[in-house]
Amino acid sequence: MPEMFLRRLSRWQGEGQREAVADLYADLYAGLHADASGGAGSGVRQAFLRRFEHDVQQTDFDMVVAHVAGNLVGCLYGYRAERGGEWWEAFRHVLSPAVVEQTASGRVFLLSEVMVAPLERGSDVAYRMRALLLTRHTSDVVVAVIRPDDDQGREVLQAWDWTKLGEFAPRQEGWLRPPSPMP
Repeated sequence: MPEMFLRRLSRWQGEGQREAVADLYADLYAGLHADASGGAGSGVRQAFLRRFEHDVQQTDFDMVVAHVAGNLVGCLYGYRAERGGEWWEAFRHVLSPAVVEQTASGRVFLLSEVMVAPLERGSDVAYRMRALLLTRHTSDVVVAVIRPDDDQGREVLQAWDWTKLGEFAPRQEGWLRPPSPMP
């Protein structure tokens, strides 16, 4: 079995990988967003690129990619979320008071995207990417936002023992990382 290589990317390196990451996204989600002819419309890829362009510009953007035999097989990224940012108003209503109190420090990391190529599902790609990415965010409240139809994302978050917080905006549901053990 070929060896997997993980790499943490800066914002600028992430932007340099945007086309490859967009290709992976389009391959993964083409079936969910097929156009009338049954094929994946270029709209799926373009919508992802617009979201990625927004995300990569956020404070403390952090990204990990996984390669096997030179091919991109996984990507995980997120950023430090501003407590008063666009996501906060809807999201704060599903957080417990204890978690809301933790967010007062401004240390909220929003896990924005998890992608693993179909041939690598069931391996430890997502787990290893998460472990590397979150080493910088051990004291943060870490939340993930997925679409309700993102079965792969839900399976990954459940396998990580994250807690579903509920649906908090049109076509979005929130998940919370379990508390980190105290050092």
